[in-house]
Amino acid sequence: MHKNIPNNQIRNEMIGIFRTNITSVHDKNNVIKAISSLFEVQSCSVDLEDCDRVLRVASPATFQEQEIIELVTNLGFACAVLD
Repeated sequence: MHKNIPNNQIRNEMIGIFRTNITSVHDKNNVIKAISSLFEVQSCSVDLEDCDRVLRVASPATFQEQEIIELVTNLGFACAVLD
């Protein structure tokens, strides 16, 4: 239980963190747009400065990490859960 937070204010969210090979702002924006159009997304970002080109997806709804991986892969990029 979260301390000092009323039960009705606790927000559950699912966060997926993935390693990708996305390198350009254009590609990053296309991937984020595709993810946002298919999933209920609270936030989605790709860190192009990180060596793992980290894709972070936060959603108030549950999603399968494999669904994100398949979508990004179908867009032509490598994608794997970041350990």
